[in-house]
Amino acid sequence: MKRSSGKRKFQELLWTLFCLALLSSLASAEVLKIVIDDTIHPITDEYVGRAVAEAQKSNDQAILIEINTPGGLLDSTRNIIEKILASPVPVIIYVTPSGSRSASAGFFILESADVATMAPGTNTGAAHPVSLGGGKMDDVMKEKVENDSAALMRSVAGKRNRNVEVAESAVRQSNSFTDQEALHQKLIDFVAVDQEDLFKQLQGHPVKRFNGQSVTLNLSGQPVRVFEMTLKERILAFIMNPNIAFILLAIGAFALYAEFNHPGAVLPGTVGIVFILLAVFALNLLPVRFAALVLIVASFALFALEAKFASHGVLAIGGIVTLTLGGLLLVDAPIPEMRVHVWTALAVSIPLGIITVFLMSIALKARANKVVTGAQGLIGEIALTQTPLTPQGKVFIHGELWNAIASTSVAAGETVVVRKVEGLQLQVDRASSANPVATATEVQSW
Repeated sequence: MKRSSGKRKFQELLWTLFCLALLSSLASAEVLKIVIDDTIHPITDEYVGRAVAEAQKSNDQAILIEINTPGGLLDSTRNIIEKILASPVPVIIYVTPSGSRSASAGFFILESADVATMAPGTNTGAAHPVSLGGGKMDDVMKEKVENDSAALMRSVAGKRNRNVEVAESAVRQSNSFTDQEALHQKLIDFVAVDQEDLFKQLQGHPVKRFNGQSVTLNLSGQPVRVFEMTLKERILAFIMNPNIAFILLAIGAFALYAEFNHPGAVLPGTVGIVFILLAVFALNLLPVRFAALVLIVASFALFALEAKFASHGVLAIGGIVTLTLGGLLLVDAPIPEMRVHVWTALAVSIPLGIITVFLMSIALKARANKVVTGAQGLIGEIALTQTPLTPQGKVFIHGELWNAIASTSVAAGETVVVRKVEGLQLQVDRASSANPVATATEVQSW
């Protein structure tokens, strides 16, 4: 009897532990939500990857990605799609708010989701591949890139039981779709007014995962946990804006330029190094044309030449043009939103060019001015001999008596020109008729 009683107690303990584990699992079953309101780039890829790992770790029911993007980089898009397809937690992509879009790269991400939804008044599509820089590709390369992108779309849309033919048309013909068009042509699963409406429509709806398994999501009433970017990701996402990166690079180059012209100032050099390092870090994650960097460096060289040779603005205008072109060509991105805007390039180039030429001209004039203080300030000055110079003697200059040595004998009371200062002795020459000769009275008055 005692043995049977002990066995029963052990079974009750196991059952209790099982119930506690089940309740704990149900309590943690939340919806993890992230928001993508930017172009698609490596920081977006990192953010999505962290969210997928967090949802798996927390045993969440689903990942909700609210998206509003004009597109982005193909490599980052592929990486995000890989993470969504491999996610053990179902992924819901929701294009919201009304008036937003999930175009180009965003369309690929939308079609890769376990559940694809859009808010009323949104649009998607226009996923035709564009060459970096937006230039025209040759026919062979264009066909290769287009076929590769179309194959990716067929693979993703087919596995998700979506309209493969229509989805592929967004790649080959750059077709775009409103929320209702996307719903009727089976590119998305729902059109939802808001998050609550989305969860209601999804309640009890079977979702086919990429691996073929089916799951049923019951998200109504479940808590939603917002998963934020880290401070590092927010900073990098900000400076990865090509306009910000160009401004940082231009200001950093200008600060270093100022430091070189005023050695020892310290502050401009420190600011320049910090700004340039931030710009380099951001540009390292973006497709950059190195020829554009050469143009930016060349612009500062032209600014310096303008200050030195005074070409009446020709070299300065050339510097502003090269700095503007360098900014416009700096980021070799497939969509306009990921390139430097023309107004940003002009707003940076014109003031920077004017300020740089102005400061450089002041520095060159200061260096060209004759030294008027100390021993070097005596060179070229007129002195009056107090004793005969045969060849040594005394001269009076700037209210002081100096020892002097002349190349030829000079009588007392004559004027001489200081040619060199060696310690406490002046080397002088007789003042020639070609030089302005000071009278004894004028010299005494100095």
